[in-house]
Formats: sequence, structure tokens, C-alpha cells
Amino acid sequence: MSAPVLCLALCVSKVAFMWELFVKGGYLMYPIALCSIIALAIFLERLWTYNRVIREIRSLAHRVEPLAAKDRLDEATTACHQSETPIAAIFLSALRAAGRSREQVKAVVEETGRREAVPLQRFLPLLSTIATVAPLMGLLGTVLGMIRAFNVIAMQGMGTPATLGGGISEALITTASGMTVAIPVILAHRYLSGRLERLVIEMEEYSLRLVDLLGE
Repeated sequence: MSAPVLCLALCVSKVAFMWELFVKGGYLMYPIALCSIIALAIFLERLWTYNRVIREIRSLAHRVEPLAAKDRLDEATTACHQSETPIAAIFLSALRAAGRSREQVKAVVEETGRREAVPLQRFLPLLSTIATVAPLMGLLGTVLGMIRAFNVIAMQGMGTPATLGGGISEALITTASGMTVAIPVILAHRYLSGRLERLVIEMEEYSLRLVDLLGE
């Protein structure tokens, strides 16, 4: 048997095995699987968004700062209007406050910055909720599986491993599945939170540099 055919056969057997476990886990496997799909979509979307935003922030800052340094504020304002990055609104508030004291410009920038940072947190609370709910659904599956096993014992006595196996399998599989989803989701949430924190810090640094150029 050639290597590609062997690899394909192994993949098919693994998929079949995973599907068999999924079916044995009971109906709670469906919301657990849905949680994993949503979490993956959020992680990829936020990762792409943060990478895009940081590129746009740096690009706009490199355009606006030289214009502000040369007191070409109208051109700097036009550049900000052409950008949809969160820091554009911050720069615009600073440009509108140009000529005031540094403390006044900084206060305006900080207020706008707090407002513009909120949309960047989009979906992160949902990701945190999934990390909490997924193992709880696994635990619920464990409880339901054990109830099923004890019902078999109540009706049939100790029964046989075959009669008890369904409930115990459901209990173990749902617990494992819930934790399998929760652990990487927790790590993904921590990673994205760290990326967001670094992004906000970089926005603050560029904003303060503009404040230094505009404030008197």
C-alpha cells in the first residue's frame, strides 16, 4: 500500500473513531461542538482584526506625525478622515484641540481613546463565556450519564458491563470533550487579551507623541 493511500486510510479511521465518540457522548456533544466552532471563528476573526488594525495605526501615524510637525493640520485631518482605524478618531480629537495646552489636548485624547478601545474588545467576553460554559456542559453530561447508569442498576440490578457502559461512556466522553474545548479557549482568550493590551498601549504611545506636537 502506497504512503498516500495509507495516510488517507488512517485519516478516515480517525474520523470514524471521533464520530463514534461524538455519537456516544449524547446530545450535549452538539452544543459543545458548536462552542468549539464559535470559539475558533472568534479567535481567527480577532487575530485578523488586531493584525489589520496595528498595520493601519502605524501607517496613519507615520502620515499624520510629519504633517502635524510642519503645522499642516488640514492635510493631517484629511488623512484621518480617510482612515477607519480606531486611532483616526483619537488623532482627529487631538487635531481639533490643537493650540490648547498640552494637558487639555491630552485629556481630550484620553477620553476619545477610552471610547475607541471598547469596540476592540468585541467578542472577547463571549470567548470567556465559552471557556466557562464548555466544561460545565461536560459536567452536566457526566451527571446525566451517571444518572443513566444508576437507572440501569435500579431496573436490572448490577447488570453487565454492556448495559452500564452507555451511561458511563457518555459521562466520560462529555467531560473530556468539555475540557478539550475549554482549555484551548482559555489560552486563546489570554493570548487575544495580551494582543489587545499591547495594541492599546501602542495607540497610547502614538497619541501622546501627537499630543506633544500639538500641545502648547
